[in-house]
Amino acid sequence: MAYQYLLDLALILLCTKLLGLFSQRFRMPQVVGSLVAGLLLGPAVFGIIQETEFLKTTASLGVIVLMFTSGMETDINELKRSGKASFLIAFAGVLVPLAGGFLVGVYFNNPELLVNNAAGPEGSLMLQNIFLGIILTATSVSITVETLREMGKLRGPVGSAILGAAIIDDVLGIIALTIVTSFADTTVNVALVLLKIVLFFVFAIAAGLAFARLYRRWTCKTEENRTQHVIVAFVFCLLLSYIAEEIFGVTDITGAFMAGLVLANSTSEKRTAYLAANFESISFLYLSPVFFASIGLQVELKRMNTHILLFAVVLTLVAVLSKMIGCGLGAKFCKYSNRESLQIGVGMVSRGEVALIVATKGADLGLINTELFGPVVVVVVVTTIFTPILLKLVFKDKHHTSPPVSPQQNAQP
Repeated sequence: MAYQYLLDLALILLCTKLLGLFSQRFRMPQVVGSLVAGLLLGPAVFGIIQETEFLKTTASLGVIVLMFTSGMETDINELKRSGKASFLIAFAGVLVPLAGGFLVGVYFNNPELLVNNAAGPEGSLMLQNIFLGIILTATSVSITVETLREMGKLRGPVGSAILGAAIIDDVLGIIALTIVTSFADTTVNVALVLLKIVLFFVFAIAAGLAFARLYRRWTCKTEENRTQHVIVAFVFCLLLSYIAEEIFGVTDITGAFMAGLVLANSTSEKRTAYLAANFESISFLYLSPVFFASIGLQVELKRMNTHILLFAVVLTLVAVLSKMIGCGLGAKFCKYSNRESLQIGVGMVSRGEVALIVATKGADLGLINTELFGPVVVVVVVTTIFTPILLKLVFKDKHHTSPPVSPQQNAQP
């Protein structure tokens, strides 16, 4: 039994690759096949693989590396130019889903129609409904990042706006979650959480500047051994991810993205491309398939009555439309074209593992009725699988373009 993880990995890598190639034949991103593979292998369908602590840890490392390489590939100047727009997009992308989720909760979170009709903390259904909206504010940009990279669309104004908005979205989501949970858990200090968020970005900038100076000096002296550069870069990524999550309470992927941005501005474009290619190789071969499959492995749907099924359908529609409308209107207000606004809105639709983490946190505090947890999982699965498909459609070029270069083709310095 101790070696079961080897068989699990073999099955995950094989199935994600085969279904990835299958989805590619239908002109869909390979990530769609990887997500479906996890769904088929998991308890929702065949139950061949159960989620283990090893797979969860590997998946977490996979999304960290994914966001780290995204940071290295991000044009810092483009990100600066889209800073104001990213904030407005993120703000609208939090406000509209929050309102939409709350209204859905008001209608469906009815004690008379639920078997488990216990109210939230101190008998407040209001907190439960607000928390349902907070779940919908979450954005899992990792799915979008992988899809845009696969299509060769990550760099540019739209990709930068999505990345910037996703980082800000995480911060706004943490603030909203903290405020609501503070009503259910008196040990939560809202002011302290806000201070820690501000301090993290101050620390990240200061640490980034110091690391950049030392890294430039060191790489000039060790130019002949670039393998060392990859190791040091990865150490910096892991450290900043750990500090972000453990000390400042900011998501680890935000720390990884900031580390990638620092490295992109600490060395030459050629060396940055070499580093990114090496990380993309291990991500492509091992980490990313496990991460995408792990989302499907988490799905375990219980039997639902008509009321819960209808709730799942409505919540999914609201989840998709609220992000598209909120982020799309925010982008349009910032003078993006109609097509770009639609692309940005679609790029922010995926909820992924972020929504599951938020929902689990709320379940532990009694902020979500146990009967409503299943539909939240449905929202996560549907938005995660359909976001790459929708992105492919909204980014479809009128003229034929050559396919993006694979990570393996870039692996040589």
